[in-house]
Amino acid sequence: MTKIKTLDDLRKLRDNLRTDINIRENSEHPDRLVQIRVAMATCGISSGAKVTMDFFIAELKKRQINAVVTQTGCMSYCYAEPTVEIKLPGQQPVVFGNVDVKKADEIIESYIKKGELIDGIIPINHKEVEQDNRRI
Repeated sequence: MTKIKTLDDLRKLRDNLRTDINIRENSEHPDRLVQIRVAMATCGISSGAKVTMDFFIAELKKRQINAVVTQTGCMSYCYAEPTVEIKLPGQQPVVFGNVDVKKADEIIESYIKKGELIDGIIPINHKEVEQDNRRI
């Protein structure tokens, strides 16, 4: 842990702790928030899913968008890794393929903030990842 030397250091620590507490509280009611699930099976990780997930976490915090970002296992779209499932409140989930940092930024700006569909949606019937993983 870094040492606190100034009042600004203390304020930054307080703000970070508040953000962490908000994330924990939000995770108790994920249906009210944007939910982002990043496929982190071996094929996803080797395709850059960790970088994509880290980008979502950092950018959503920076842009002050309330969301829950989690990782999941295989979504069975190995050909399109990294894959990300986005579920806006009250809507069906949408899965995007080949989500690098540039695509993740486009998803945040167009789909999450404005509700506009963009290229990259995997065009097949999809059940929520959570349901699929329960069967495994």
